[in-house]
Amino acid sequence: MYDKYQKDPEKNVSIGKLCSWLDVSRSAYYKWLRRKPTAEELENQMIAQWIKEYDEKYNHTLGYRRMRNYINRKHDKHYGEKRIHRLMNLLGIKSEIRRSRHSCTKSKPCVTENILKRDFFATAPNQKWTTDVTEFRIPMDDRKLYLSAILDLYDRSIVSYVLSFRNDNLLVFNTFDKAVEKYPDAHPLYHSDRGFQYTSKIFQDKLLAHGMEQSMSRVGSCIDNGPVEGFWGIVKTECFYNRSFSSMDELIKAIEEYIHYYNYERYQERFNNLAPMEVREAALHNEHPAQYPIPENKRILAFWTMIKEKQHKSA
Repeated sequence: MYDKYQKDPEKNVSIGKLCSWLDVSRSAYYKWLRRKPTAEELENQMIAQWIKEYDEKYNHTLGYRRMRNYINRKHDKHYGEKRIHRLMNLLGIKSEIRRSRHSCTKSKPCVTENILKRDFFATAPNQKWTTDVTEFRIPMDDRKLYLSAILDLYDRSIVSYVLSFRNDNLLVFNTFDKAVEKYPDAHPLYHSDRGFQYTSKIFQDKLLAHGMEQSMSRVGSCIDNGPVEGFWGIVKTECFYNRSFSSMDELIKAIEEYIHYYNYERYQERFNNLAPMEVREAALHNEHPAQYPIPENKRILAFWTMIKEKQHKSA
């Protein structure tokens, strides 16, 4: 028989008092204590272990949707978002919140039009490439590290990238040369902001020599180059902001490893839970690549509605 003064080992309170406070009989409490977990409870315990494992492995960057995608794919399950969301809430696990951007890159007057016009949908690889440069700083080092990358709008893969301590023409030229070396027969629409590297005569000649048409964002319109800006946010949220780096070499290694992870292991719901390079490889070997429409964004739709209304009023 249980002693009525038996203590709860965690709270050092008698079981009798706890039952009294909760208006539960002692017999009901001990019946609950001896009961065997249900099949659903056991499964939830297993899911909870996976959640904790992937949260730690991917640096606390998985929200409940992506967490569900990883668990379903890696364990051949079909769990819903609500179940994963509920378990993550119980575990106190959530993804890191992305920091807000406060400004766009200043640039020179445009040398070409915004031909892309925020049409970020492509029906095959190497139709549309977008590019940009971002910077990283770490404590105890006065240098800045610059990352230049080219992103394909079909599969959102990183076609090429270069890291450098100098934000100069060579950084952008080398990024372009690596992409062309990898895909010598590609003639995509090439979109960027109006940074000095992209407006240079040498770079324009490079595009012309490879049969590429140039497109540039408008002044102060970061959203014109939204996919690359979004990629910078992903990299900095999932690889940079939530970590401490003791040296530039450590940061460089982390970025290189992250871009490989992004291309080959970061599954995306839009691509039916495939990674960008899985989508790309399948499309490059298929005469009729699979199509992945971009989900409607209510804020963007509202923006264009507002623009059309202004144009109609001014007409």
